[in-house]
Amino acid sequence: MGATVEQYLQRLDDGRRPDLPDSTVGTLRLDVRSDGCTDHWYLRVCDQHVQVTRSADDADLVVRADRWVFDSMVSGELHPGAAMLRNELTMQGDMRLLLVLRRIFAGPAGARHPRELGRAALAARPATAVQEGRS
Repeated sequence: MGATVEQYLQRLDDGRRPDLPDSTVGTLRLDVRSDGCTDHWYLRVCDQHVQVTRSADDADLVVRADRWVFDSMVSGELHPGAAMLRNELTMQGDMRLLLVLRRIFAGPAGARHPRELGRAALAARPATAVQEGRS
């Protein structure tokens, strides 16, 4: 198994993250439940930077789930939106920050956006095949 949510968040650097929208500003608190205890992780997002601390302070978006759910998101095995729809995690607050959570837990290594795959497939097709498809 890959990194746990604790290991991942501890290594999450405070450097610029160009994958985050530059206009996004907000705070997230991740409540990670395990063995009857809850660990709190506080993420402050501003100017494409994510600062991680351990705190139970109020946040714009609070996400609660069992440790295995967060560990699965870190490894790319589980998408935050899918976990929410299956009621494996709950969210309270500014749901727009779900986009930030999706980008922080980006998915499996080597994953590509479907649009990138489509563009690559079109670029690989011969020009005549593309023109024939338009007629």
